[in-house]
Amino acid sequence: MKRKLISAIGVAGMMISLAACGGDNGDGGNKAGADGYAGQTLTVWVMDGSSPDQWQKDVQAAFEKQTKAKVKFEVQQWNGIQQKLTTALSEENPPDVFEIGNTQTPAYAKTGGLADLADLKSEIGADWTESLNESSIYDGKQYAAPWYFANRVVLYNKKIWAEAGIKDTPKTRDEFYADLKQIGEKTDAEPIYLPGQNWYHFVGLTIGEGAELVKKDGDKYVSNLADPKVAAAMETYKKFQALSKAPKDKDEATPQQGEVFGKGNVGAFIGMGWEAGIAIEANKKIEKEIGYFTIPGATADKPEGVFLGGSNLAVAAGSEKQELAKEFLKIALSDKYEGELAKLNGVIPNKESLQTNLKGNVVAEAAAPAAAGGGTTPLIPEWAAVENAPNPIKTYMTAVLNGKSPAEAAKQVEDEFNKRLSQQQ
Repeated sequence: MKRKLISAIGVAGMMISLAACGGDNGDGGNKAGADGYAGQTLTVWVMDGSSPDQWQKDVQAAFEKQTKAKVKFEVQQWNGIQQKLTTALSEENPPDVFEIGNTQTPAYAKTGGLADLADLKSEIGADWTESLNESSIYDGKQYAAPWYFANRVVLYNKKIWAEAGIKDTPKTRDEFYADLKQIGEKTDAEPIYLPGQNWYHFVGLTIGEGAELVKKDGDKYVSNLADPKVAAAMETYKKFQALSKAPKDKDEATPQQGEVFGKGNVGAFIGMGWEAGIAIEANKKIEKEIGYFTIPGATADKPEGVFLGGSNLAVAAGSEKQELAKEFLKIALSDKYEGELAKLNGVIPNKESLQTNLKGNVVAEAAAPAAAGGGTTPLIPEWAAVENAPNPIKTYMTAVLNGKSPAEAAKQVEDEFNKRLSQQQ
C-alpha cells in the first residue's frame, strides 16, 4: 500500500477561523421522513488511495438502500488538502463527511469545524480500540470516528538472516539486537539500516517507554525531552543505530531506505510495509527475500511502541445533513464494511476483533499486534509547528548520536521547541 499516511499529518500554517462554520442545530435539519432521506445527497470526501472502488460501491449500495438518499464520493489529493479542507469547512456548503489525518483532528476540533459525535460513539463505538480512538477525542469530546491505521514493522532480508544462522524472528528487543549483531559478525551485510533521524520510530520508542514529548507548564505546553523516559527511548535508538552505517543527520527518506535495502546487503530496516515496493522497484530480485515481523518490545508479551498513522472520519459542524451523515458512518464503520476495507487495503481496522480480515496479508499481520499499544505525537493543536523543518526532535536525535547526553541534547533544542509550541494556531 504505497500511500503516505504520514504525509497528511501535521497542520502547519493553518487555520483560518472556523468558529462561524454554520450552526450545529442538533438534528442538522434533516430528520428522516416517511420515505427516509429520499431526495437528499450526502457529500463524502475521501483521500486518494484510502477507499477502493469496490468498497465505495458496496457502502453506497447499502447506504442508498437503507436511507433512500444518495451519496457522492469525492476523492481528494493529500497535497494541499489541509488548506482546501480548512477553506471548505468555513463555507456554507462544506462536505458532510470527510476523511481527516488522525493527528490533524485536534486542530480542526479546536476551531469548531467538527460536529460532536458522542451519540455515534455510544451507539457503535463501544469496542473501538482505545489507542486508535484517542486521536478522535479533543477536550474530552468525540469529534471524529477512527477509520483505519498503519504502523511500522521490521522488513528483513531472509537470505542474509539465513546466512547468519538465524532460524526464527526475534520476540524481544534483546533478541532482535543479538540477531543483528550476529549478522554483523557472520556476514558481510550491514545488520540494520537505521538513519539517525527516523523520528517516527523514535516516537514509537517513547510511546513504549510511556513517555510524553510535551508537558503542561501553567496554561501552555513545553518540551518534555529532558524526561528520563524520553532519554531511555533515545538510548535504545542509539544502541541499534550503532549497528548501522546510515548517516546520523538524515531521515529515512534521504535517501529512501527502501532503495538502500533493495541493494541486497542490508539485514533489516524499520519502515512502513509499502516501502518494500521501493526496494523491489530498485531490485526486482529482492522481492522473494523480503520478510516482515512485528518490532519486538522489551518483553515477548508486548510489542514495541509504534507511531500510529491513519485517518478518522468526521462530520462538518456546518453540514445541514448531520443526521444523514451519522447514518452513513454507521454503515461505513460497521463490522461488515470496516472489515472489508481492512481486507482490501491491508490496513488495521478500528476494532481488534476485525483483525481477522488481515489474514494472509503478511505486512498487516506483522503490523497489527503493535496497534493496541501504539500512539501518536501529542494530540494538541500546538504540535503542528513542531514538525516543520528543521524539526527540533531530529536535531535532538542527531546530537545524542554524535555524543551529547540526552539531557544536553534536550537543553540544546528546548528554546526552539518551546517557541514552536507557543505559536498562534
